[in-house]
Amino acid sequence: MFGLNQKGVNAYAKVGMETGVLAASPNKLIIMLYEGAIAACRSADSHMQSKDIANKGLMISKAISIIESGLRLSLDKKAGGEIAISLDALYAYMSKQLMTANIHNKPELIHEVIKLLTELKGAWEAIDNVKMPTKDMAMAIPSQTAIKVNHNIANYAKA
Repeated sequence: MFGLNQKGVNAYAKVGMETGVLAASPNKLIIMLYEGAIAACRSADSHMQSKDIANKGLMISKAISIIESGLRLSLDKKAGGEIAISLDALYAYMSKQLMTANIHNKPELIHEVIKLLTELKGAWEAIDNVKMPTKDMAMAIPSQTAIKVNHNIANYAKA
């Protein structure tokens, strides 16, 4: 009689997510995309370990979709300059690594992408914690974070 209604729980969670998205700042939206991509990668890794091929592919596809359609499409290369161009190359690299991981069942490639996404998410969280007087702080990366992220992007983009 009072059992868990999964459909109701899912609907509630969806409303909560939609409300969070509507109320989020541009920086928070980027952070949410990173969180979604990381979660999808972790799930893909878990499915890969348990040899659940269908769900592994589904989760890798979800992660690639978030990277390509969310993170990569949100880049403003004109306003972001070199950083945005480097991020674009890094996102392309991550998508390629995930495709290769899917085809060849290489969890280490998924782990590499998770590490990259986690580092970038941390940089965006640092931006989100900085109180800037200007409305458009999406490209205002604190100098130390920018140097570290730019160095990491350059290293991975060359690979």
